[in-house]
Amino acid sequence: MESPKTKNFKFVQNKKCEYFPCHNKVNEENFNCLFCFCPLYMLGDKCGGNYILNNGIKDCSNCIIPHSKGGYDYIMEKMEEVVKKASDF
Repeated sequence: MESPKTKNFKFVQNKKCEYFPCHNKVNEENFNCLFCFCPLYMLGDKCGGNYILNNGIKDCSNCIIPHSKGGYDYIMEKMEEVVKKASDF
């Protein structure tokens, strides 16, 4: 497959979403909605994000990795780990 000339596929924004922006620490202009649900969630403590455990449940509301500049590349670098973990089920 030929590499695209643009990188527009790495950024999607939905300002009509009733939760936009769902995190406060990202500039609205640069807020990326592409990974509305982070695919790294299943990696638990290996995701590399800023999460806390809230009654034993992973709370990612303080993590802005999927929504910030460079987030797409970070997530794609870790997708091999996600695929491996999913294949273990």
